[in-house]
Amino acid sequence: MAQALSLPRLSTSDFGDALINPELGTPEGAVGPDGLPDMKRFNVYRNNVIVSLCEALGETYPSVKALLGEEYFAALARAFVAEHQPSNPVLIWYGAEFPSFLAAFPPLKAYPYLEDVSRLEWAWLQSYHARDCEVFDPAALASIPPADLGDVRFWRHPAATIVASEWPIWDLVKVNRFKEAEQSQIDLSVAQPVLIVRPEFDVDVRVLEPSHAAFGSAIFSGASLGEAAETALEIDSGFTLADCLSNFLSNGALAGLQTKEPA
Repeated sequence: MAQALSLPRLSTSDFGDALINPELGTPEGAVGPDGLPDMKRFNVYRNNVIVSLCEALGETYPSVKALLGEEYFAALARAFVAEHQPSNPVLIWYGAEFPSFLAAFPPLKAYPYLEDVSRLEWAWLQSYHARDCEVFDPAALASIPPADLGDVRFWRHPAATIVASEWPIWDLVKVNRFKEAEQSQIDLSVAQPVLIVRPEFDVDVRVLEPSHAAFGSAIFSGASLGEAAETALEIDSGFTLADCLSNFLSNGALAGLQTKEPA
């Protein structure tokens, strides 16, 4: 009676590491139909995985890809993939660490705006796939006593995000992703913090004043209306709460509110 073939045990951790890092070679236990190590088959599979992950990065960060060029981005993507295994089986969620990777990549220190451009593109993806949710009806504010308005805390709409930046990130994205302007028209000295929303079906990006961005970031972090207004006033003494709040409400950035709890 023929003895059953005993296959070497394959470590999923070793397999995953070797899959995205060619320098590690073929992991122990990766064998062919004959039970012998099969480097050729593994390398083909590895290459397909790496190419798929690199292509996913290009789909998520098209502006960064356009700014760096196809060849440079391809090499950069491979370097990123070698250090970052997917943590989610859904490929569109791969690349959350890419902005931090860009910021820490020494050859790109001369292009500090790339990190913020990539953060905008990641936030755009999150907004596009965020769960549906009704926007807050401003009429509900009429029932709150004026003395209590400062203690109101709003709930961020699931599709709303603020990306703070000292760079013209929306202009850079419009040129390199949506082809809506010319590169020569971009003034790198202009700061463009942005509000990203999806009140209905399409993602919308709004450039904010720095004080409005600070206000929104505070609100999204759980600050009360009064606390957020104080944060904005520290940046701009001319900040007007009514105008800023109206902007966030009209753009569908808020989903609800919590009033002051009774004593």
